[in-house]
Amino acid sequence: MRRVIPGFGITLGFTMIWLSLIVLIPLSAIFIRAAGLGWDDFVAVGLSTRALKAYQLSFGAALAAAAINAVFGMLVAWVLVRQDFPGKRIVNALVDLPFALPTAVAGIALTALYAESGWFGGLLAPLGIKVAFTPVGVVVALIFIGLPFVVRSVEPVLADLGHDVEEAAATLGASGWQTFHRIILPAIGPALLTGFALAFARGVGEYGSLIFIAGNMPYRSEIAPLLIVTQLEQFDYAGATAIAAVMLVGSFALLLLINLIQVWSRKRGVA
Repeated sequence: MRRVIPGFGITLGFTMIWLSLIVLIPLSAIFIRAAGLGWDDFVAVGLSTRALKAYQLSFGAALAAAAINAVFGMLVAWVLVRQDFPGKRIVNALVDLPFALPTAVAGIALTALYAESGWFGGLLAPLGIKVAFTPVGVVVALIFIGLPFVVRSVEPVLADLGHDVEEAAATLGASGWQTFHRIILPAIGPALLTGFALAFARGVGEYGSLIFIAGNMPYRSEIAPLLIVTQLEQFDYAGATAIAAVMLVGSFALLLLINLIQVWSRKRGVA
């Protein structure tokens, strides 16, 4: 039988070479450069109080935004798949807007809306709620850029699930909550976790949409990517790579945990 692409050995070789050039070598360079600091200097920069506060904000805000998107992104996907309404194509296109919109433009727009003089910020200010230039603003910006990842991950799975599954459950006397909890959620669970992981990964490394709305106040609203840029502006390349190495290890650990949960949920679903 004639193969469309070369055999396993050749394709595996090309795959490893491409991954090495694009992923492995650049990531290895981060650890090699950070290792030049020595352990004491690495801890002094990469694990300083200021850096730890920045990690806490970057990872915490990314997790919070991804969790919120997991709920509301699933609802948006449900509406787009299960409901027909006027302007559906426009709404469907708007979901992908954060992909196409430059992140700096998104940051400026959100800051203008949620500042105390903005449309939304002016309504929230009398209630004592401040969004722009606070960690809350960081979460809002990450929700904006992360929503499409969840919607587009869950949408095809819901489309393949079909209405017949829900109708069969209703015929057997299942309530709406039982149908969702025991049938729909297990079916879309792996896709939902994938969207969550993608939104989280995007949020951890986000820079453009956050530098305006975050306020960039050290120990309060300073994100880790901005701290890396600050080190680079001071020509402290080793310090920047130290912070990047800590972020890389933390991101890899969390993504590994999410993947393990995905594998467990799939095995449980098969069982």
